[in-house]
Amino acid sequence: MSIARVGVVGAGMMGAEIALIFALAGKRVILNDTTNESLALALHKLEGVLDSGIGRGFWAEEDKPRALANITTSTKLEDFSDREMVIEAVFEDADVKADVFKKLDTVLPADCVIASNTSSISITVLSASLSDERQKNFLGLHFFSPVHRMKLVEVISALDSSVDAVTTATEVCSEAGKVPIQVKDVVGFAVNRMLFALWNEALRLVEEGACTPEDIDIGCKLGLGHPVGPFELMDLTSNTLNLQVAEILMDAYGDRFHPRPILKQIVTAGRAGRKSGRGWYRYDEKGRRL
Repeated sequence: MSIARVGVVGAGMMGAEIALIFALAGKRVILNDTTNESLALALHKLEGVLDSGIGRGFWAEEDKPRALANITTSTKLEDFSDREMVIEAVFEDADVKADVFKKLDTVLPADCVIASNTSSISITVLSASLSDERQKNFLGLHFFSPVHRMKLVEVISALDSSVDAVTTATEVCSEAGKVPIQVKDVVGFAVNRMLFALWNEALRLVEEGACTPEDIDIGCKLGLGHPVGPFELMDLTSNTLNLQVAEILMDAYGDRFHPRPILKQIVTAGRAGRKSGRGWYRYDEKGRRL
């Protein structure tokens, strides 16, 4: 099945950039959020992403107007009535996501492929928010931040996901320049389980006074070949979200994923990361590290 019309629910950093990569691939995209202000801010940020990418040679000057022309915005899910694939990218909360899926169930075409960008919640559990006849078209598509740079996407099948839906979603992600891998529906999927195990050990080193966050970041970049260090990445993705995911992993797998006390401390102190101006590092109003 060839996909030309894509919908994205949630215009935060992840959702907006998911919309962007499909728009760059020539898909007609509707980006949805609850307010026009959120949508306007998302488009403004995407212009910055495009300008930055042009400056680094990721895409050509003419790609910017073409991509932006392929994105329309809406605060009404009813506008998704002609979509062939819809990706949910709202808060990492099962109840919030369930509410979105229940609303989508009433407006989407019968054969629409529906995906969640959850980073940790069971796809099969989320599929229960849809009617039985839709569950075969539901799956997980876990993109990585920043979406415009990171090539990987995990494709996760729920218990009832059809081969056709998985094949279609895999192919459309490839068309958008991503490299899909197939992952079983286990909590945290594959990459986040490995990542959070690494993060917990990095956090232990800081708690023990063995290393500073900056030294660990340098060590991972120069010693392990990582493009960014663990504390830089935690700040980028939001320490608040990371704590939520860690708690989901702990519920599923027990003490080996128990959130470290120092992570709880900085979240309680309001140090969410780059967007808030302070996490493991300090940032200016444009998100640049001080």
